[in-house]
Amino acid sequence: MAHPHLDVRRAVRMALADLEDGATVLVACSGGADSLSLAAATAWVAGRSGLRAGAVCVDHGLQPRSAERARSTAAALCGLGLDPVVTVHVDASHGPDGPEGNARAARYTALTATATRVGAAAVLLGHTLDDQAETVLLGLARGSGPRSLSGMADRSGVLRRPLLGLRRGVVRAALPAGPTPWEDPHNDDVTYARARVRHRVLPVLEAELGPGVAAALARTAELARADADALDAEAEAVLAAVGTDGPLPVDHLAKLPRAVRWRVLRRAAIAAGSPATDLTAAHVAAVDALVTAWRGQAGIDLPGGLRATRRDGVLRFTAQR
Repeated sequence: MAHPHLDVRRAVRMALADLEDGATVLVACSGGADSLSLAAATAWVAGRSGLRAGAVCVDHGLQPRSAERARSTAAALCGLGLDPVVTVHVDASHGPDGPEGNARAARYTALTATATRVGAAAVLLGHTLDDQAETVLLGLARGSGPRSLSGMADRSGVLRRPLLGLRRGVVRAALPAGPTPWEDPHNDDVTYARARVRHRVLPVLEAELGPGVAAALARTAELARADADALDAEAEAVLAAVGTDGPLPVDHLAKLPRAVRWRVLRRAAIAAGSPATDLTAAHVAAVDALVTAWRGQAGIDLPGGLRATRRDGVLRFTAQR
């Protein structure tokens, strides 16, 4: 017999196993079924593990009555025994990444700041295996390499995602009676790419290829993340040796595997002032041609008013005049 609440509690217990007695952990809760289920499981685990469990609700202010909804969610969390419960209001209406990206960036900034303010050792997020599968498909569609295919990390700084190994249905089946979940209408609005993947793309893949597609995509994310982490570490070691604040020796760059060299070039450009959100794979490929396909060509213009040039055997990133 399946016991979803045991699966969710076990996942939370494993995610918190390294915390010291008396540590505070916060659950990021939108009021949706996934995060409410996580909150209930965290309250149960913390009460038996010597931990203090609280929660944080982020109001993005993007929908009518969002502040009222945040307050009602906070009340439900208090009813689950969580303390402290903090509500944070952010402005996600501006930024370079569109409504979804701006809201995500504002939310993560608010969660990290709240953890610091209350002295929390970790903030738990309710992303499930299905969310991970959707993220991998969106990354594949963007064609931006193994880092985008690696999906969401189970840990990133103070943020932790204990439910990445569990299907959404399991997590929602573990929600106890009492709290009434709220479903964000954006989750069903197919004008958003993630909603189209959730309601149209993944169901077709699972119908045609079998019910294991989501799990396979999540495994792909895990493998891709391990590869990307290793390549990133190698690129960082190269930059530590040659430095990022001066010219890069072309002979040294040319000997690197392309996967490492592209990472070195991207990091060097960002360190010189090119915005990471605007620096595309096409920009990096053009800079790479200065190293691997040198024909005396002119420099490459990059976002942020930079120019990459090759001269006297070195590559430079300088501000355009």
